[in-house]
Amino acid sequence: MKYNFDKITDRKNTYSIKVDNLPKGSPADALPLWVADMDFPCAQPIIDALQKRLDMQIYGYTDYNRVDLKKSVSDWFLRRHDWNINTDDIFFSPGVVPAIAVLINILTEPGDGIIIQRPVYYPFTAKIENNGRKVVNNPLVYENGAYTMNFADLESKLANPENKGLILCNPHNPIGRVWTRDELLQVVELCKKYDKWIISDEIHCDLTRIGIKHYPLLSIAPEYSHRIIACTAPSKTFNLAGMHLSNIVIPNDEYKKAWKHFINERLGMDGAGVFSVIAMHAAYTEGEEWLDQLREYLDGNIAYIKDFTEKHLPKAHMVDCQGTYLVWLDLNGYCRDHVQLEQLMQNKARLALDEGYIFGEEGIGFERINVASPRSVIEDCMNRLKNTLE
Repeated sequence: MKYNFDKITDRKNTYSIKVDNLPKGSPADALPLWVADMDFPCAQPIIDALQKRLDMQIYGYTDYNRVDLKKSVSDWFLRRHDWNINTDDIFFSPGVVPAIAVLINILTEPGDGIIIQRPVYYPFTAKIENNGRKVVNNPLVYENGAYTMNFADLESKLANPENKGLILCNPHNPIGRVWTRDELLQVVELCKKYDKWIISDEIHCDLTRIGIKHYPLLSIAPEYSHRIIACTAPSKTFNLAGMHLSNIVIPNDEYKKAWKHFINERLGMDGAGVFSVIAMHAAYTEGEEWLDQLREYLDGNIAYIKDFTEKHLPKAHMVDCQGTYLVWLDLNGYCRDHVQLEQLMQNKARLALDEGYIFGEEGIGFERINVASPRSVIEDCMNRLKNTLE
């Protein structure tokens, strides 16, 4: 490999949330494998582009709405995912979570129901509730160690006129499912039947396992594009979360108008950072070699955890990780008390992980492990788990 993903980088005292702001209760020496950013240096073309811009020594207001910038986004998704995006449909947000909060406000009224599929990324719940809307859970089905959607339950909740739409997570965080084309089309057909919108969070779309295909929702359901909004970003793909730039794809003209009014007139949140646009452009135009090697390395880390679990943790189960760099580990065979499990992870294993219960009660007894770290770190993590659970 051109890139060395085995290299250890000391991130302490860099204002890193992952390393310098551990979850409450974690000991200072806990191994931090929680927040979803990587312990790998960025692709060299990104670093070079940032250095060149840094050397200009002037860092003024920066224009996101440049044709070449948005074209780098659309070209990327066309090459990697066969998704042809109209550049006029691409809008800036400082992150996917802020975008979802804005969309909740422009698509619903206080008291409206919004459907999510737990266990799921916990900010979905927070943004719905904190904006005065109602969480409507369509829990995923966990059987024989694998997850599927409960379409009958989904339809019953879409049929309720008080529920206005669905926030879909694909690839799904934390379970790692990459929904198939047929599953996604079934979701679209149900939403179409009851005329409900879909916010499709596809932030992890570039990080599927080799051989697994991600299907952008807008690419497979163009006839329903007026009711779909897709949330994408280079942040997870290229380890650029601190750059605060996401690309929100909004084909519907009314939604575009409402978005512009809320973002520009109400919030004044329409300005991208000088370094974020440079990093994104370099990533989407010159970052493919790095990404291809990263995916191979991540696949190796995940295969290592699966093999280790089967050999040394017989009462645990690693859910098949088809996408993301987040492993969803079922430890209910060892401990069904989530309070006790969290204490074991923090105080005995000295691991800072994301506890499964924060993703909904369906996640009790699970741990989410961020595996985007050098192999030696992952080996350390698994040995700590083994020694603790034995």
